[in-house]
Amino acid sequence: MYTKDELLEKIRPAIDPELGFSVVDMGLIYEVEQDSEGLVKIAMTLTSPACPIGPQIANEVRKILEGDDQIKGIDFTWSFDPPWDPKTMASEDIQWELGIF
Repeated sequence: MYTKDELLEKIRPAIDPELGFSVVDMGLIYEVEQDSEGLVKIAMTLTSPACPIGPQIANEVRKILEGDDQIKGIDFTWSFDPPWDPKTMASEDIQWELGIF
């Protein structure tokens, strides 16, 4: 069973194709945990509720995790509460890249 930090590291290579940054570093992953049965539950958001690439991002995250024998399933939940705000949710590196000082 993986910890939250280990799961975030596994997901880190998933990139938001519009902005070109990791969904983890952007702060799009609200919650991630693995239960005792091996199911990984992910609550994540998008840069906006109308973002058309949500399925593409979810598929990339799913593809990364499905290759792991310790992960028996993946359950996605989309959440827009709170709305994504790069000023408070993105890493300092991403804020810098986006010009948020």
